[in-house]
Amino acid sequence: MRYRPLGRTGLSVSEIGFGAWGIGGRTVAQTSYGDTDDRTSIAALERAIDRGITFIDTSVAYGDGHSEELIGRALAKVRSRVIIATKAGYESWQRPPDFSRAAIVGSAERSLTRLRSDYIDVLQLHNAPPDVLLSDDVQTAIAQLLGQGKIRAWGASTKSPAEASEALRRAEIPILQCNFNMMDVRAVTSGLLADVERHGAAFIARTPLCFGYLSGRIDRDTAFPPGDHRAAWPMAQRASWADGAREVLATVPAAPASSAVQGALRFCLSFPAVSTVIPGMLTPEEADENAVASDLGPLPEEAVSQVLAINRQRPFFVSPAPAA
Repeated sequence: MRYRPLGRTGLSVSEIGFGAWGIGGRTVAQTSYGDTDDRTSIAALERAIDRGITFIDTSVAYGDGHSEELIGRALAKVRSRVIIATKAGYESWQRPPDFSRAAIVGSAERSLTRLRSDYIDVLQLHNAPPDVLLSDDVQTAIAQLLGQGKIRAWGASTKSPAEASEALRRAEIPILQCNFNMMDVRAVTSGLLADVERHGAAFIARTPLCFGYLSGRIDRDTAFPPGDHRAAWPMAQRASWADGAREVLATVPAAPASSAVQGALRFCLSFPAVSTVIPGMLTPEEADENAVASDLGPLPEEAVSQVLAINRQRPFFVSPAPAA
């Protein structure tokens, strides 16, 4: 496993992080990845740590706090070895977000209890619009939590690269998270990654496997389980990603020894502005496969150029890009 600096925070993180939405389990309607088994989820977390993965990304909304609880159970004995990033703003997908000072501070304190820790490494405002990030409530809450030592750093998990760019430009957010993968290169084409480097900020690449489509294991006929949010997407979008994944993954054979998953992760890691990528992991086997991507290094420049060229030639979005 290789490691990169998390922007100017002074923290170092594994190139491959652990996306912990899925292990939160099933939530109301179609707002999760469906049912999970806690024993398997804990085994996945433990295997990830064994493979050198030190960055764990979660949220209160993932399983209504259950993801955080599992992380607390699995990692309490190795707390000093991991960087835990959680989010505030959404307590549950059933309720509207609350970015008031009291809500942010209260959310962080409840997260500390679930995580069995006396500090959070990174607190991210979950899908907060740029104007909210500049509000007195947010700034006061963050200053309070930093001053009390309850968080070590903060950032924003944004809905889109456009919002991330605005947050960086207007509020100098030190850590940004948004979607970036072989079929969503807006972070490159918008200039966001170049801006991140220029500002010395950190960038966390969310959805590096495009919700599983870049695993090479999803096609037009894939049936998603009950509760899986992907089942609610328009069929046209699902078809576009299923077909598009085959096209962009065809560039991977130029990089020997990569599985589709590893090729997709290596694509993201080919950009120096990326601090870490956070594929979702549900099993120890997924942790093994994901971790190897770091050892293999970035994709060859030719493969990266081919992926970017494909994106210029065809649109992959039929509807607005989902956020997480």
